[in-house]
Amino acid sequence: MADSEEMISLSNSKHNMKKKKLRKEKLKPSLAGKRAHVYKRGEDLDVKSISDKKLRGDLERKQSAAKKAAVQAAMAEILLPEQAGFLEAEGMERTYKFTQEQLARHVDEASTKKMFNLKLDVFGPYSISYTPNGRHLLLGGRKGHVGSFDWLSGRLGCELHLRETVRDVCWLQNETMFAVAQRRFVYIYDNRGTELHVLDKHIDPTRIEFLRYHYLLASVGNAGWLKYQDTSTGQLVAELRTKLGPCHVLRQNPWNAVLHLGHSNGTVTLWTPNISTPVVKQLCHRGPVQALAVDATGKYMATSGLDGQMKIWDIRNFKDQALFEYFSPTPASSLDFSQRGLLSVCYGPHVQIWQNAYRSKQQSPYMSHLIPGESIQDAKFVPFEDVLGIGHSGGFSSILVPGSGEPNFDTFEANPYQTKSQRKEAEVK
Repeated sequence: MADSEEMISLSNSKHNMKKKKLRKEKLKPSLAGKRAHVYKRGEDLDVKSISDKKLRGDLERKQSAAKKAAVQAAMAEILLPEQAGFLEAEGMERTYKFTQEQLARHVDEASTKKMFNLKLDVFGPYSISYTPNGRHLLLGGRKGHVGSFDWLSGRLGCELHLRETVRDVCWLQNETMFAVAQRRFVYIYDNRGTELHVLDKHIDPTRIEFLRYHYLLASVGNAGWLKYQDTSTGQLVAELRTKLGPCHVLRQNPWNAVLHLGHSNGTVTLWTPNISTPVVKQLCHRGPVQALAVDATGKYMATSGLDGQMKIWDIRNFKDQALFEYFSPTPASSLDFSQRGLLSVCYGPHVQIWQNAYRSKQQSPYMSHLIPGESIQDAKFVPFEDVLGIGHSGGFSSILVPGSGEPNFDTFEANPYQTKSQRKEAEVK
C-alpha cells in the first residue's frame, strides 16, 4: 500500500509539473504581447457582425495569423542585441556644435577610417549612390567622370571618363551593374566599366531610380515623360506623360516603391507604372521643388523649394497643410532620410542633420557640417553605417553621423558582409 501511495504521489507531482510547464508556455506569448503592438498593423475588425460565414471564417483566420506574426516578431527582439547610439550633450553644450575633428578624437580607429575626403575638383559636382547593403559607392561627376569602389576597403571597381554630361547615377540590383543618366540616353555598365546597354527610349534624362524589388529602372527627363524599363527582360514597361514640363526631382518611396516627382510649379506627383495619371497630386511649394525625400517607413515626406522652405508631410492622409515647416537661408539642394529617421538638409556649403523632424517642431539641428567654398550637389546616408556621404563641386566627403544607421541587419535582405558566392545565390538568373 505504501509503495502504491508513493507511486500515486509521484504521478501527481509529475502531472503538476506538466501543468506548470504548460502555464509557462502559455505565458510566453502574453509577455511578448506587451511588445506585439509595435509590430501590429491596423485595427481589428468586428467579424461577429458579418453574416457571411465563409467571409467571417477567412477574416478570423487572417486576424489570428497576423496576431501570431506580431507576437513572434516581438519574441524575436532578443536576437537583435545591437542598439543605436546618439550624441548626447552635457550642460550648456549643443550637439550641433560638435565638429568632425572632435568626433575623430573620441571614436575608435575603424570609425575614423570612415571619415575621408576625395579631392575631385575638375569634373564636379558629383552625384552619389550606395548599394542596398551600404558596401559600394558610385560617383558621377557632372562633366563625365564616373567611378565605383568599395569605400570600406578602398578597392577601386572601375573608373570612366565619358566626355559627356552626367546628370545622375544609380546602382542596379547589386554592385555588378549600374546605370548612368547621360546627356542623350541612359546607359548601363558593369562593374568593370564595360558598356552593356543603351536605353535609347529614355531620351534626355535628368534623374533615374531603380526599384530593386521589381527590377524596374525608372527615369524622368526634360521632356516630362516618366519611363519604366524592366532590366530582367529589357522591355519598356510604361511611358507616362506628366504634362508638367521638365522634371529634375525623382525619389522612390522605399516602403511601396511609388515614385515621387517634384515639378517646377511647386507640385509633387506620385506615380505607379499601371496608371497613366498620377495617383496623388499635391501643391507643396510656391516655387519649383528642389529636393525630396521619403522616410524608410513610407509615412513621411520632406520637400524643399525655391521659396526657401523645407516642409514635412504626412503622406498617409495628404492634407493641404504640412506637419512642420522650416526655413533655410538658401533653398535646400538635397534631402535624405536615414534608416533611423534622421534627416539631412544640404544648402550651399552647409549640411544639417535633424533628429525627430517629423515628430515635433525642432528648434535646432542635431548636427551640422561645413564644406568651405563648395556647393553640395547630393548627400545620402549609408545603409547600416553611421555615415553620411556628400557629393559636391570639389569631390566627395564622408562624415560620421552617430545613430543614423540601423545596427541590426537581415542577411537575407541586405548583407554588408556578403561574399561572392552569397551574392550569386541571392540572384536568380
